[in-house]
Amino acid sequence: MEIETLHFHCPGLTDGGRFPLDNTGRGKDLSPEMVLENLSPRARTLAVTLEDMSHPIKGFTHWVMWNFPARPVIPGGIPQRDRLESGVVQGLAYGVHRYAGPKPPIWARHRYRLTVYALDCVLGLSSNARKKHFLKAAEGHVLQKGSLTAEFG
Repeated sequence: MEIETLHFHCPGLTDGGRFPLDNTGRGKDLSPEMVLENLSPRARTLAVTLEDMSHPIKGFTHWVMWNFPARPVIPGGIPQRDRLESGVVQGLAYGVHRYAGPKPPIWARHRYRLTVYALDCVLGLSSNARKKHFLKAAEGHVLQKGSLTAEFG
């Protein structure tokens, strides 16, 4: 199955730009709002990852979330717990079950990649799953995928 591009934007955050302070570990540490522009009607759920592309551990994960009901907007400020009422699961990333925004060492500037996936199913993963488990379970189920990259530091 060919994966189509999912176009999305985050208010206040542009591709190639800088993370707003409120979406970082030095600010309010709130997950950004994501507005999806061409979501497939076949999508059942959405998933999101946030990776630090400048970290010594390649693609260090700051956030992994899946089973968000497919809809055009993922609201900002997702609650900080492993499971939400709507079936959303936040796996282990950065040692926690929540969004952990950019927070590089004070002297460094890091690049971060925010990726949204549209899936054709609900995943039956434990909340203790990590990004690698999510990616394995999502194989063959990703209809669309889109990313934006921004810096902080």
